[in-house]
Amino acid sequence: MTKIVGVRFKSFGRIYDFDSGAFVLRYGDRVIVETEQGLCFGMVAVLPALCDKRLSGRPLKKVFRLANEKDFKQREKNLEKEKSAQAFCIKCINELKLKMNLFVVESSFDGNKLTFFFTAEGRVDFRQLVKNLVNQFGVRIEMRQVGIRNQAKMSGGVGRCGRAICCSLFMNTFEPVSIRMAKDQNLSLNPTKISGLCGRLMCCLTYEHETYRKLKKRFPRIGKIVKTASGQGKVVRHNVIRDRLTIHMDEGQEIELPLDDIIKEQERK
Repeated sequence: MTKIVGVRFKSFGRIYDFDSGAFVLRYGDRVIVETEQGLCFGMVAVLPALCDKRLSGRPLKKVFRLANEKDFKQREKNLEKEKSAQAFCIKCINELKLKMNLFVVESSFDGNKLTFFFTAEGRVDFRQLVKNLVNQFGVRIEMRQVGIRNQAKMSGGVGRCGRAICCSLFMNTFEPVSIRMAKDQNLSLNPTKISGLCGRLMCCLTYEHETYRKLKKRFPRIGKIVKTASGQGKVVRHNVIRDRLTIHMDEGQEIELPLDDIIKEQERK
């Protein structure tokens, strides 16, 4: 049996699973954990629980120790370095007239590496920029170009639903999103209403799309002529959630009827 604890590295970031070993951990405890990038500083977001199987195809990394006063001081030092590195890098970008948008800087816990995340429309020659950064900070420098969705995921924020955006909260990968998904769910096609903070279509459009597709298979297509108890008419709208549809009658008025009534009328033919 493995004791698994959920650790978060940012205030609203994704929660990662670690092997808590023999440590007795409480919610909110600060811990030092092993990651692929080395030791990292995190907070216990999910209490330890016994699990009889691995949650992934490989062994979980372990909680190295509880954070001590020295670790807290190192964390504060890293945060100050990240702020100064971001300000200096933006200054250099402007001086070198590089077409890139730097949005966050992350320091390794030991302070020996700085990673600069940016977005750009194309490839950027940042060789001189890296030289300036190395001369200024004397540590390893990594420039990492990411997409606009990754920027939103790393920066975080609150969506129009009032909750922290999904990509920063729990999503591991980005699924393809299309305007067809909004159409199938009868949503407004106004880009400002179906776009997320990143400016792309909201990821949550994918959550119920398959359910809508299955439900809509029972409905007659838009524009089809159907027979009702009141006469003949053309289907103009679907209300999948309420299982109803709107029909434009030959006389000119519109009526809303339950789908089952239409199906029964068709079976009588």
